[in-house]
Amino acid sequence: MIEISFGKLVLLALIALIVLGPEKLPHAARTAGALLRRVRTGWDSVRAEVERELQVEEIRRQAKEAADRAHAAQAELDETLRKMRPNGDAPAATPAPAAEPAPAGEPSVTTVADASGTVPTKESSHGGA
Repeated sequence: MIEISFGKLVLLALIALIVLGPEKLPHAARTAGALLRRVRTGWDSVRAEVERELQVEEIRRQAKEAADRAHAAQAELDETLRKMRPNGDAPAATPAPAAEPAPAGEPSVTTVADASGTVPTKESSHGGA
């Protein structure tokens, strides 16, 4: 940037005082200050906008990389599953044994299997008495 030393600033003020005169110098100084503030504010807003855009681009890049890694992991998982199934078919599920209905007049017992075996949980009667 432009470097203005104290000596250069004093010389500039003297030239402005001679050219503008003592009546117009304060007004010109205020106008120049306001103009510099506007320029600085505009520059700061442009810089902040560029920084935001760079952050957005960085987030987009990271999201794309994460998506690429996820796709690669999915492809690896699919390949592993294909190797485990030689025909590419899903393993056949074994059907659950069908419950036989209790003969008429005998109570049926619904059981729930747990780690220790089967435990009767509900008794119902199918036959009428």
